[in-house]
Amino acid sequence: MITLIIIAITCVVSFMAFKNARLMNDLILWPPAITRSREYHRLVTYGVVHADFNHLLFNMITLFFFGRAMEGFYTASLGALGFALFYIVALVVSILPTYLKNRNNSNYRSLGASGAVSAVLFAYILLAPWSRIVVFVLPMPAIVYAVLYLGYSIYMDRRGQGNVNHSAHLWGAAFGVAFTLLIRPEVFSHFLGQLAQPRF
Repeated sequence: MITLIIIAITCVVSFMAFKNARLMNDLILWPPAITRSREYHRLVTYGVVHADFNHLLFNMITLFFFGRAMEGFYTASLGALGFALFYIVALVVSILPTYLKNRNNSNYRSLGASGAVSAVLFAYILLAPWSRIVVFVLPMPAIVYAVLYLGYSIYMDRRGQGNVNHSAHLWGAAFGVAFTLLIRPEVFSHFLGQLAQPRF
């Protein structure tokens, strides 16, 4: 249920912001607004607005499929609002390095739920590394996708080109793994056991 609520809020606010530039500007991550005006809400609200419909669709489809699986895990470990807590903290943690790097850069802006979605996806991969996921109609084991995704994100982040915040993807993925192991350390041995039994 929490996953569906997050998706609903994100879709409604994103669609509103598509047609309302002022709303978009009030919610997007614009570092000087945090540094100078202490608008700390932007460390979360940037995740409920998106650049366009395709950006929103990709993130929400990914969240729908993997969020529902992880919601049960975090509910069992942290209570009814466990997944909501995980998701909100993932939004903040995934964007913090970007904010700190650009805190005085008035030309920088970032938006979208990709960092938190990466956290959800990589937490899921810890639990089911050999599960099959479909990436642009191409099926592959989740662990293979994780390796390719990390490699690509590191490469693109170092290049520093384009409009995609690859740093948020990487920090989100790292948070998803770290937070999951923090609350359930036994997941690590489960992950290693699963890796030893490949299924293609």
